[in-house]
Amino acid sequence: MSTELAPGIARPTIAIGRFEAIRRRPARLFVLGLGVLAVSIALGIAFGSVSIPLDQTLAILGHRFIGWPSAVTWSPSTETIVLELRLPRVLSAATVGMGLALAGVVLQGLLRNPLADPYVLGTASGAALGAAVALLVPIQFAFLGLGLLHLLAFAGALIAVWLVYRLSGGGSSGSITSVLLTGYAVGSLLAAGLAMAMFLSGDNLRQIFFYLLGSFAASTWAQLAVALPIVAVGSALILSRARSLNALLLGDEAAQHLGLNVRRERTLLLALASLVTAASVALAGLIGFVGLVVPHVVRLVVGPNARAVLPLAAVYGASFLVLADLVARIPGELPVGIVTAVVGAPFFLALLRRYRTGYQL
Repeated sequence: MSTELAPGIARPTIAIGRFEAIRRRPARLFVLGLGVLAVSIALGIAFGSVSIPLDQTLAILGHRFIGWPSAVTWSPSTETIVLELRLPRVLSAATVGMGLALAGVVLQGLLRNPLADPYVLGTASGAALGAAVALLVPIQFAFLGLGLLHLLAFAGALIAVWLVYRLSGGGSSGSITSVLLTGYAVGSLLAAGLAMAMFLSGDNLRQIFFYLLGSFAASTWAQLAVALPIVAVGSALILSRARSLNALLLGDEAAQHLGLNVRRERTLLLALASLVTAASVALAGLIGFVGLVVPHVVRLVVGPNARAVLPLAAVYGASFLVLADLVARIPGELPVGIVTAVVGAPFFLALLRRYRTGYQL
């Protein structure tokens, strides 16, 4: 079936209809992702070492937050579990999942490397060393609900990224390879410092290992109140730079022809990705593969357009980590990093194989 545009020129309406369906698909996938996230959060709150019926969980949340008229049939201890233990934990997982997924999209795009993840700039090594140092220092300190471990982990992550940026000239044109190599070198140096800290840690070695594998077991409202604004603002700014990221994917020269200030945009995106990653690892420790798996799965479905990939990665990254944390709780508080590694490692190997055969972002 076709319609005439001009004598001898036909417009294939079926093909156009298919194109429109594909163009609208990211919006439908985003709405679906919001539904998946809502279900994931509800399941994450309801299930754990003490299971709470799902209808009762929803009744407690509705009664507390929207004034849902319902008879109070639950005990105060059940309400405490839902509101003070499970809810901040699940929201922390969603926050970290969103931040790591967005950081993965940005770094894979900026570095034009499908194997890049949020820790490629030394963020992980800096945060781990900061956390290890905090456990070695015999000082009890808290600020805005955050302990010394969280504060030093956040500072260590940002300092590591700053070192990589300064040593590599990260904002200059043609510095992609330099950023990667400098990140590897700085990360290796900080890993050596971490090994020394672990050697000297004594009884704190178990805590360091637990941090290195990531966990939401100790999440609190106070910690979430500090990390959530950082991740949320950073994520919103990343989403607002989707067009810039699309231009940078074409290469520096093409982006400049499109009128983009390459140095400024690259610096800003690197800083935002590093900021949300640092806040995430300070909150929950090192959780691998979220920023690697989620962006690539989204790209396989909707293509490389950052305006579609970024919001979808945010919502599905949040859902993925909430569900991973739920799975980690079932056998009895496994570090969530183990679960994400079980899912992500096979995906990474498959991705590496595709990359060796010419896979492109």
